[in-house]
Amino acid sequence: MMNRQDFITIFDNIYPHFFEGDNIRNLSKERVCEEMVLSLDAFDPTIYDKKLDDRISFGFYTEDLTEIQKKADLVSPGWGPLYNGTLRIYCGYMDGEAVSFCLIDEMGTHCIGGKEIKVGGPGCVGTLPAYRHKGIGLMMVKQVTQILKDEGYDISFIHYTGVAPWYEKLGYKTVLKWNRDGFLD
Repeated sequence: MMNRQDFITIFDNIYPHFFEGDNIRNLSKERVCEEMVLSLDAFDPTIYDKKLDDRISFGFYTEDLTEIQKKADLVSPGWGPLYNGTLRIYCGYMDGEAVSFCLIDEMGTHCIGGKEIKVGGPGCVGTLPAYRHKGIGLMMVKQVTQILKDEGYDISFIHYTGVAPWYEKLGYKTVLKWNRDGFLD
């Protein structure tokens, strides 16, 4: 079983000097974000089984990157450039149009307690405002979590979130909290 220090080690390996960046240092001190994990051998794919509209489908994004970048920037300004094709993009589609999207981040293999831990996770998860509260985004994250499990990852890692209760619906657990000054107890 991994402990808090193990998660800090993984975090520091993936995001060295994270708290030194201006984008983090300029956050409000009151803003608290979470790091969440799900051990993929414990992932239960039946945990969230919402019936979705028949017009909704899911899959990897293979279209023009400019379009998905515009949509990502609508959800969170500054995300567009992250959707540059270096990471896999997975989407929820309504009538063939991408309305929910995320990156699938391969975060490396880390030695914890003498054991190799392969870490990946969904990142920059967003849904266009008109399509929120329909279950599309969470079902998309569920599918990405299953993809990671199928690909042999040990842990799915959610980085830099402020919506922990949303991810908890899939079994993710908060393992670290932080603000601009570093990790909180």
